[in-house]
Amino acid sequence: MTLAEELGAFFAEARPEELPAVAREHGAMVVASTLASAACGIAIDSTRVLRSLAEQRGGKAESSLWFTGGRLPAAAAAQVNAVASDAAASDDSDLRNIVHAGTPATAVALALGEARHAGGAALVAAVVLGYEAAGRIASAITPGFRRRGFHGSIGAVFAAAVAAGRLLGLDRRQMAEALGLAATSIGGLTMAADTSTAREYHAGAATWQGVQAALAAEGGFHGELSVFEGRGGFFSSFGGDDGERAAAAAREGLGGAYDIVTDMAIKLGPGAHSFHAIAEAAALAAAKGGIAPEEVSVIAVARPDMAVLSGPLHLTDLISMAHSPAYFAAAGVADGGLSWAHATPEKITDERIHRLIDRVAFLPDPSVEAEADRYRQGATVTVSGAARREGRATVYLPNGAGARGIRWADVDEKCRALLPEGGLTGAAVEACLEDLHGLESLADVAVLSALVTPRAG
Repeated sequence: MTLAEELGAFFAEARPEELPAVAREHGAMVVASTLASAACGIAIDSTRVLRSLAEQRGGKAESSLWFTGGRLPAAAAAQVNAVASDAAASDDSDLRNIVHAGTPATAVALALGEARHAGGAALVAAVVLGYEAAGRIASAITPGFRRRGFHGSIGAVFAAAVAAGRLLGLDRRQMAEALGLAATSIGGLTMAADTSTAREYHAGAATWQGVQAALAAEGGFHGELSVFEGRGGFFSSFGGDDGERAAAAAREGLGGAYDIVTDMAIKLGPGAHSFHAIAEAAALAAAKGGIAPEEVSVIAVARPDMAVLSGPLHLTDLISMAHSPAYFAAAGVADGGLSWAHATPEKITDERIHRLIDRVAFLPDPSVEAEADRYRQGATVTVSGAARREGRATVYLPNGAGARGIRWADVDEKCRALLPEGGLTGAAVEACLEDLHGLESLADVAVLSALVTPRAG
């Protein structure tokens, strides 16, 4: 079988009750995290523009637009909702490749689940399996795809395609076709995503293309099933590696450990997940050395994959904040860690943080390179201050990582902090959390959709 056929069979036929309990729990947490992030993103201009375009197109009223009201065809609603979540830079990441798979998986699963009156168990399975598809396929071309300039949306499209396929009830052949069509549909450049709101445009495109691929497959459309491993196919074009070798990597251990358990991380603060550990390590290092922010002379950052201190320094907006390791390091020292407040205009332009940004430097560290395999978007930070005082701390995994352990209490705190940004009252937030905790037991996920729209508030 081709890789598309093998994956298609697995993703179409996996039974929800056979998925590991921890994977299903993480799936429900990803849904909660995505809704919370979207609540912050609905007022951002990029979301507003794409929502307006979708509303102008109109169509069958199948699925809800979160927090703003109105109903659109499922694919259109999923696209708009995914853009809202991604725009706030507060969703999830696969730590192997920094692909935000939970946003398209959740947006698609909830939109189609609402339209088809699916139960919560089916929705959670769609999210878990969509995450698995994105993780497996993207990791098979990591780090090659980034070196070639492509954005993680080229992996996220498979989360959308599989999540859609699950809710549409695709059989193994149809799921294989959906994967193949998604592979030949997607694009996206890192240089645009890292410097502009093209990042969330990519998220919307991945969501839309994934749903369209699944719908086309459901209708009987046939594509090229050797598109992954074939000569000039997805793996060699995006990853620059031998297609068969990459396909073997994507097959390995299928049905064993799940990506949503081993490699997923939920953001417990805003911005690029690859820098969260920098803020945590910086805060710990300053505390260990007993160094107050005004005493800092150097904040030295070391991590295996960082050759230079990239990204903007004296930033002025959310986009530049999300991609500035210097900001994360300075914020960690200034405020003892990262919080949701660090995405606000007040914190982004905080003079205390900007003074410390000038003291941040990347300094190669042989001891870090020697144990590079332990760092999963982690970092070692050394903070130096007056009287030769120094503090040093290492964080191998950011807080919120599945492999480190995720607590519902942290996810709840995130929801309580962010869902009100979407207009939910305190009572509506608690009702939403009650359904999210018991997501698998919901008979119809339309109940959850109703809770995050104005008509429920």
